[in-house]
Amino acid sequence: MALDWSVVKAKYGNGYQVPTIRGGKFVNITRVDDEAIYIESPIWSATLQRKNLEAGVELIESGVISRDPGLFVEDYMIYVAHERASSVAHILRDLGILDQTETFNIRC
Repeated sequence: MALDWSVVKAKYGNGYQVPTIRGGKFVNITRVDDEAIYIESPIWSATLQRKNLEAGVELIESGVISRDPGLFVEDYMIYVAHERASSVAHILRDLGILDQTETFNIRC
């Protein structure tokens, strides 16, 4: 299942608060365009590049990157980008791409 950018734009395009996996906080998406998802907090802002998100989902589908949200963050930073990987995990979980677990699995 590739990342359907039209779904991303429809869901998040006008702004959205994605619930975090733990902690009852939110990732604040301000907008989405054809190239990226834009997020911000009171003290920082970031751009999540579409090409990186799509590459991450492709690696999930091929089994290289874990669907476990905790393991995903490490994998995403290793194989894709150091681009707010935890925020990417919250968003991909909200889209149903990552597992709904709230625990962290240990990789041996």
